[in-house]
Amino acid sequence: MRSAVPPVHPAGRPFVAAGLGVALAGHRHRWVRRAGLLAAGACAGFFRHPPRVPPSRPGVVVAPADGVVCVIDTAAPPGELGMPDTPLPRVSIFLSLLDAHVQRAPVSGEVIDVQHRPGRFGSADLAAASTDNERTSLRIRAVNGAEVVAVQIAGLLARRIVCDARRGDKLSIGDTYGLIRFGSRLDTYLPAGAEPVVQVGQRTLAGETVLAVLP
Repeated sequence: MRSAVPPVHPAGRPFVAAGLGVALAGHRHRWVRRAGLLAAGACAGFFRHPPRVPPSRPGVVVAPADGVVCVIDTAAPPGELGMPDTPLPRVSIFLSLLDAHVQRAPVSGEVIDVQHRPGRFGSADLAAASTDNERTSLRIRAVNGAEVVAVQIAGLLARRIVCDARRGDKLSIGDTYGLIRFGSRLDTYLPAGAEPVVQVGQRTLAGETVLAVLP
């Protein structure tokens, strides 16, 4: 069963349970029962937590999220991290409602900062989402000293960003560290000199798809 049906992330279990509760309470009414089961199934699919196998090649940066690469450019990292405002290579991934919404560590290393900034809930596929929307930024220092920043960005339907990583935590590449509920975007800021190896429009798998190689 586990190989065919991915497990559900713990944050999604209350939503699945709520749908099953509606189905149970309305078991005498066919449409209520069906609506509850449909809601439970949709939530189980949205909060699915599929197993992933990170690449063993050293020095790679993997996608922190499932989705489609929507932007490849250079930009200054989030100001709340206190980093220099020098533009860095950035890869943005848009997550639709059909994508798995768990986030995974793009590199192995130590979490040196986590910052949350309130903001708007505009459409995550717009360029302004990176600067205007609510976000949580995770700064990781890789084992070779290079720093990578992964930014969870809320979207039009996303109203809750979950980040379980804390400053001082040691993460391995591909480790699950959080999720965003109901549509979102992930920005990955790479060290200067890193060249993205993905293209706009390419689909990514969190923890597996290589975004770049560290310089």
